[in-house]
Amino acid sequence: MEEEPPVLKGKPLFVILSIVFLDLVGVGILIPIVPILLAGPRSPYYVLPAGYTIQQGYILLGWLVAIYSIFQFLAAPILGQLSDKYGRRKVLGVSLGGTCISYIVFAMGIITKNIPLLFLARAFDGITGGNIPVAQAVVTDITPVKERAKNFGLIGAAFGLGFIIGPYIGGKLSDPSIVSWFNAATPFWFAALLGAVNIVLVITLLPETLARTHKEVKIRWAQSLIDIVHAYTYRGFRTLFTTSFLFHGGFTFYTTFIGVYFINKFNFTSGNIGDFLAYVGLWIVISQGLILRKLTRFADYKILRVTLITTGVLILAFFLPTVWWQLLFVVPFFGIPNGLSQAFLPTIISKSAEQSRQGEILGINASVSALAQSIPPIAAGYLAAQIVATAPIYVASLFIVLSGVIFWLFYKRKDQENQAHPVA
Repeated sequence: MEEEPPVLKGKPLFVILSIVFLDLVGVGILIPIVPILLAGPRSPYYVLPAGYTIQQGYILLGWLVAIYSIFQFLAAPILGQLSDKYGRRKVLGVSLGGTCISYIVFAMGIITKNIPLLFLARAFDGITGGNIPVAQAVVTDITPVKERAKNFGLIGAAFGLGFIIGPYIGGKLSDPSIVSWFNAATPFWFAALLGAVNIVLVITLLPETLARTHKEVKIRWAQSLIDIVHAYTYRGFRTLFTTSFLFHGGFTFYTTFIGVYFINKFNFTSGNIGDFLAYVGLWIVISQGLILRKLTRFADYKILRVTLITTGVLILAFFLPTVWWQLLFVVPFFGIPNGLSQAFLPTIISKSAEQSRQGEILGINASVSALAQSIPPIAAGYLAAQIVATAPIYVASLFIVLSGVIFWLFYKRKDQENQAHPVA
């Protein structure tokens, strides 16, 4: 029987939720800024030197978005293992310090229009900033088994809320019409400040939650790649992991270039992009907080079949508006099925795994999702450069529709029951 952890009330959980929330605010801040840096020639913050084409900017944009996810994909499992070896508190402190430094370097890169410095900052943050697995480990350390689902749900809520608020803050803090001295670097000074607040919280409020460190543990440096191999050696999970990869990959195609599309068609600023993404996030929250509860009488896999395909099709609806305010009517029809898909997909993956393999299966799914956020931005940049700037959005639609078709055709609920066995 699994030993129950000591119950550490209040402060440790508050610190972890704060870390997750503020981390995702920092990530979300980037989304409305990058398009104006590399794909907005009319912006005063455009960093490409004279002689560079907009197509080269699209390619650089794709790589800049991807480099963070690539390094996070490789480093996050290693940070998790280091936290087992040396303790959660130390690893969280170091990773938050790295994130702080990366935001400062990124702000300096914007001010000096130094593109290599921008890439260095994102790569460094990818290496040090993949601390979500460590935060989840802290929750496991301090939470009795019967309460873990509730606390992991709180982490999910903090994750989603931070990602919604981040783009909005990024857009506002980069808008000089709000405060004269705001510019594209301001959100990253703010994100660095948030990181510093998190470090103080870890130092002052978070005790070491690991009962005993395991310094004998050998670090598996290629764990992320091992996870991807395992993703396709488990019977009954290939369809789910393929669906997850295509869905998250498609959504990454969409988020990477939707801002560029709005810049080109509606002359959006970073503030406008932040407002739009916050509005999308609001409908995702409505779908998960209100609408989802009304659907509990239906089988979750039947709902997911519909919402995946609907999400993919309705991405194309963003091409319909001829003036910006018409987007307000499109977003709810896209945001609701998207939010339901984001809620039901990990739920079905979790329910399909034996209790003893929950951590393993969810960890593999996290690696699959991280890989899906690493490759598409690069491909999106080249597609936009070689074809047209809207090409990545069409590909996003194709990927997500394909995820729904594969799930509909190949997911068999009975095959998932009590099956988490690797292929012999």
